Amino acid sequence: MARALAAAGFDVALSYNASRTEAEATAADVTAAGRRAHIVQANLSDPADCGRLVDESAGAFGRLDVLVNMASVYSSVPFDETDESVWSRVIDVDLRASFLCAHAAVPHMRKQGGGRIVNFSDWLAVSGRPRYTGYVAYYVAKRGIIGLTEALALELAADQILVNAIAPGPILAPPGITPEESRAVEASTPVGRWGGEEEITRAVAFLLESNFVTGETLRVDGGRHAR
Repeated sequence: MARALAAAGFDVALSYNASRTEAEATAADVTAAGRRAHIVQANLSDPADCGRLVDESAGAFGRLDVLVNMASVYSSVPFDETDESVWSRVIDVDLRASFLCAHAAVPHMRKQGGGRIVNFSDWLAVSGRPRYTGYVAYYVAKRGIIGLTEALALELAADQILVNAIAPGPILAPPGITPEESRAVEASTPVGRWGGEEEITRAVAFLLESNFVTGETLRVDGGRHAR
């Protein structure tokens, strides 16, 4: 996605928690595309880091046009083991950080007359059907992202700040998945395949190019929600 933003003429700020090597590699791709890249280490479970990330990024480039909230904690934890610590670890990153980063970004966007905020939900959250056990906090957070997106869209429309969400489905096979499991995902997806990372890039690009779409959650799931 960072490469696509660079190709579209954007300078790109990247945040990472522990994956500095991956962030540096992505920054190199951005500079290779002829745009500036800026890397910020941040722990998005820390409210102070959310604000610092946004302000440092805006300061590095002199403006802030787009905020993409993609950070997510995704792990299976049985309900009986989902204590306050587990709950907060997921909610703080998957939901609260999206609000805090948006809150910090809005003043910068207002100064220049508008902007775009893209949040990330999940196709299951949009479907309203939690099909898998062990993901209580994750599912609640991603449902919350939909509500946050709709509420911010209304709050910020007059400022020409458009707020939308992406709800990915089977995009990339996770590490360790077996061939049988991968084929099972393909069989349960109406288009019969994994989407690939470019599908997310195209969806985000559509939302950035639109001047009239706001408050929407776009499902990128190969029709999975319809089955």
